[in-house]
Amino acid sequence: MSNTHFASPAQGRLTAIMILTAAGAALGGLLFGLDTAVISGTTSALQERFALSDAQLGFTVASALIGTIVGSLVAGWPSDRFGRKAVLLSVAIAYVVSSLGSALAESWAVFLAFRLLAGLAIGAASVITPIYIAEVSPAHVRGRLVALNQLNIVFGILLAFISNYVIAGLFPPDTAWRWMFGIVTLPSALFLMVTLVLPESPRWLVAAGRDARALTVMERLGFADPASDVRRMREAAARELDATRAQPRLFSRAHSFPVACAIAIAMFNQLSGINALLYYAPHIFELSGAAADGALLQSIAIGGTNLVFTVAALFLIDHFGRRPLLLFGSIATAAALFVVAWQFESARPDGTIVLIGLLGFIAAFALSQGAVIWVFISEIFPSAVRGKGQALGSTVHWVMAAAITWAFPVFATRLGGWVFAFFGAMMLLQFLWAWKKMPETNGIALEDMNLQKASR
Repeated sequence: MSNTHFASPAQGRLTAIMILTAAGAALGGLLFGLDTAVISGTTSALQERFALSDAQLGFTVASALIGTIVGSLVAGWPSDRFGRKAVLLSVAIAYVVSSLGSALAESWAVFLAFRLLAGLAIGAASVITPIYIAEVSPAHVRGRLVALNQLNIVFGILLAFISNYVIAGLFPPDTAWRWMFGIVTLPSALFLMVTLVLPESPRWLVAAGRDARALTVMERLGFADPASDVRRMREAAARELDATRAQPRLFSRAHSFPVACAIAIAMFNQLSGINALLYYAPHIFELSGAAADGALLQSIAIGGTNLVFTVAALFLIDHFGRRPLLLFGSIATAAALFVVAWQFESARPDGTIVLIGLLGFIAAFALSQGAVIWVFISEIFPSAVRGKGQALGSTVHWVMAAAITWAFPVFATRLGGWVFAFFGAMMLLQFLWAWKKMPETNGIALEDMNLQKASR
């Protein structure tokens, strides 16, 4: 059944140390957004500095996306083998090195190498950060704490738009692009320092046989009944170990339902067209009749709306649950996208209506699947394969992101406004999937989930 609910344990209270721990790890999300979007303000300068053709420029912009695919693919195994904190530290170091290297690069090859490293960090962060936050959070607040990561991603995107705009006004183009990349070093260094003091995931510690250390961490975090929680984690770990020995691979019958859920939600997330809007927002607004400077300001409005409604999602995701938010968001985003498609296919597109439609889309997206995707994927897999499962979902997400980003200019030229109608149709398909197949995971202890049974 798609609306199966589970009994939840005693809720306990949300402590300051839980919030600070989740917020510290979520700095990886801020760098995710910042490092992804910062290149949008540097393309002209990069093309001139390194004498790039249009094809070479496209590859330069895509280099980080290639890195994200690789990073999301390889992050799961070391996180399961060496711990969540070890991988977070590696990500933080990669952010510092890549931002400095990109800013100081004197050749195109060197620049590409550091952008690839940045992509590796972004991809790994998209896997590990949600897992870590989910595993240090009690069930009743896990959704909003994991959603802090999504909040920081969209905040990072907005910061990139704003910092690029400010830096472009302070420095000449031949040096401004270096400052745009270099400024990322500051939050990267902060993330590195914070990661050094973060505790290891108690659930990973139990899975590694270090129950005493897990108990200490949970007491420090302020869990209501850490001894009982550790005992339940140990029992769940034993059950999962037996199941994993029988079905050791992620792609096995025992894990087929969560695998299908992770793939579906990751694909639909990108088939909404979200990256087409974020990467090509100025161009889209110019097509609707806005001047270049007006298009830039409208792009900042998109980033601001994304942030505001992501904050709202923090207060709704644990109250209403994951599935209701996705059902609402599917209908709302589809309606907004159809409005945009209608305007672009009209004889004289109204830029104001296009702006309202795209703002409505980004608001509905942020309130629903933008917040739900990373929370849901971090919850649905058993501990023994959670790292691999999160890596699978993140990899599908990044492959689809790259495909949509690269294909959008071609299809927008050939199809015009119908490309937005296609995205809207995909959101209606997402509604059907969420209605018929998606389970609710809200308020359920990670050890108590049995999605294999929930799917029946």
